[in-house]
Amino acid sequence: MPHSFGYRARTRHMYARDFRKHGPIHLSTYLKIYKVGDIVDIKGDGAVQKGLPHKFYHGRTGVVYNVTKSAVGVIVHKRVGNRYLEKRVNVRIEHVNHSKCRDDFLRRVKENGAKAKAARESGERVQLTRQPLQPRKARRVSTKNNVPTTITAIPYDTLI
Repeated sequence: MPHSFGYRARTRHMYARDFRKHGPIHLSTYLKIYKVGDIVDIKGDGAVQKGLPHKFYHGRTGVVYNVTKSAVGVIVHKRVGNRYLEKRVNVRIEHVNHSKCRDDFLRRVKENGAKAKAARESGERVQLTRQPLQPRKARRVSTKNNVPTTITAIPYDTLI
């Protein structure tokens, strides 16, 4: 049997619309503003065939380097062998969304700014950097009304 290696080969579920998300594309998709330097996620929308990115770029995150009337240019790093190549992909705006990867960072910047301002006013030192998860505190287990039990493995037995 012949085998297809086309542009959209093996994308049956990748480009499919989500459950109960069919129908016309929302106007808010076209009203979003993209600027050079924005971080965007590429997610191909099967309802719009024009400007659809190659299946490799589906789910990738990149940086906008060019904005046109109906599309954006996105820089994506693609691993080829042992190196990363900077690929420039032109994608229509139906296939991109603003990435949420910087939301947590920007929230922390605001919180740290407020903490630093409050610390300056009160004259105390404050820890602004994130700390890795520390080991749990030591604790003692009493055996007074808690007799230790020995746990052993169950010997292997066939089920037949």
